[in-house]
Amino acid sequence: MDVGHRWARHEKNRGEIVKRIVVLGGGFGGLECAIHLRKFKYDVTLVSDRDYFYIYPLSIWIPTGESEFDSVCIPLDKLRQAHGFDFVLGPVSAIEPHENQIAVGNETLQYDYLVLAFGADKVQHEGQEYFHSICGKPEDALVLKKELDRLMSRGSGRIAVGFGGNPKDRTGVRGGPAFELLFNIDHLLRKKRMRDQFTLTFFAPMPRPGIRLGEKALGMMDKMLARLDITKWVGTKIEAFEPDGVLFADGSKLESDLTLFIPANAGKRMLRGSGLPLTEAGFVKINDDCQVEGFENVYAVGDIANIDGPDWRAKQGHLAEAMARIAAFNIHAQVSGSAKRKGYQAHMNIVCVLDTGNGAAFVHRNDKRGVILPLPIVGHWLKKAWGLYCKLSKLKRIPRIPGL
Repeated sequence: MDVGHRWARHEKNRGEIVKRIVVLGGGFGGLECAIHLRKFKYDVTLVSDRDYFYIYPLSIWIPTGESEFDSVCIPLDKLRQAHGFDFVLGPVSAIEPHENQIAVGNETLQYDYLVLAFGADKVQHEGQEYFHSICGKPEDALVLKKELDRLMSRGSGRIAVGFGGNPKDRTGVRGGPAFELLFNIDHLLRKKRMRDQFTLTFFAPMPRPGIRLGEKALGMMDKMLARLDITKWVGTKIEAFEPDGVLFADGSKLESDLTLFIPANAGKRMLRGSGLPLTEAGFVKINDDCQVEGFENVYAVGDIANIDGPDWRAKQGHLAEAMARIAAFNIHAQVSGSAKRKGYQAHMNIVCVLDTGNGAAFVHRNDKRGVILPLPIVGHWLKKAWGLYCKLSKLKRIPRIPGL
């Protein structure tokens, strides 16, 4: 059904103008924004290029076989039924903000308000076909599991796990999942009594990876790597990936039978030429209200947006959700003629439960301090419990805890 015709029929039946709001993206930011806009009783259309919501923080357990792929997905059709938004499946092929329309495949959608929440691209690396990843396409986690199983069936090997940076923008680093993947692989190998047959190496191009979590957290991370006999290879630019390892700019090479790497985020290439204001790194420029600069009716949240703040700032799922709620509130205020506005920078902090397979560490960073709290055993199950809570609360089967 043509979306524009459906909205026109709504206007005729109600005898009033209905604000047409389109949310691009079915991840944490997009879904949260659609849910909160529905709470304000707006007609909302969510657009996503996949038909499920993927819970990325739980994907760390897919490669180790602790979780099945389907267990970290929620069908967007079920979420549509639970919250009452419309859903369009397809890739966004063009955005025309001056015309108030977007193209999804061969279909054109008109809007009164638009929320950009469809993530980011990845920094490109030479030889990237030679590494495997999470935090990219969801199905990549299944490929990684297959490759890890293959190496384990061989009985020995060299595994390198790392993450990269974006010199044009420091906010898109995905370091936490790399550490979690590394620790969970170590735990799996120890459970199978195979750890002494494998070498594990952590690598990153920056000299002090993880420093944005604070000095104390970085110190504890270094101690954990040493205790688990995980080699640390940091501080040199990555030149290229090769079939048998990682080549660095100084000519050194980290040899590996299986390389796992999470590239940093980069701006969406399809936004170039759209007329939207972009930073040098390609992220959409917004103000504190999450409103896109120069456009009163376009908002951006999550990875697609450029965020301001302290040097340690980072883009995370909980910040994307906070930005989504702020964007929904500010759109409603704008439509209602209210002068009230909320800003995302008040919510700037880093929060994560860094899972190790047999425990976890709670990490929190704000302007005042950085805290890391070890949670042996119980931390692993707390993260598992959060995953269950995430699924049930988003499906409206249990109440949502404010701020969680």
